[in-house]
Amino acid sequence: MLQKIGFLVLLLLSAAAAPGQNPDIRWLDRINGPLHPQADRSWQAVSNSMAPVGIAAPVALFAVGLARHDRDLRTKSYTVGASFILSAAVTTALKVSVRRPRPFTTYPDIIWKKAKGGGFSFPSGHTAVAFATASSLSLAFPKWYVIAPSFVYAGAVAYSRMYLGVHYPSDLLGGILVGVGTSLLVFQVEKWLR
Repeated sequence: MLQKIGFLVLLLLSAAAAPGQNPDIRWLDRINGPLHPQADRSWQAVSNSMAPVGIAAPVALFAVGLARHDRDLRTKSYTVGASFILSAAVTTALKVSVRRPRPFTTYPDIIWKKAKGGGFSFPSGHTAVAFATASSLSLAFPKWYVIAPSFVYAGAVAYSRMYLGVHYPSDLLGGILVGVGTSLLVFQVEKWLR
């Protein structure tokens, strides 16, 4: 199993480093499209909501756990927060290592830059943190009414990054793997510590 995951990560990294990402750029071109001011603002709002939502989730869990004197809820807040932090750290390390340019930089003639995109492209940090939050909330509260909206929201954040022209589809896939993987790791470590 670990070998398959390692192979998939290597495949993603090699796709991210490849100069001619034909399927990547074709899919991105279809989603990015020309400027549409109202839709552009809406997707920018979804993208911008990632950090406040990712921070608010563990803080709210901790506050409710504190108010109710619920130690289990406070513990869940730590794991949700740790997933957020670890996914951001892993993403940053990968971005600096891979150094893939943003699509609007590499393909300025076909990709519309609809948002600021600093630094490097692979993997998508917004996507990683959104999926880390969705995964950790789903692991903490395995109910459909937590799981479904969490992953719909994370999917919307990921889509927004392509729509805005700041990430390739393979960047999103890398972000999803980082987000889900860090959440699983944090929850496994928490189990071992207990």
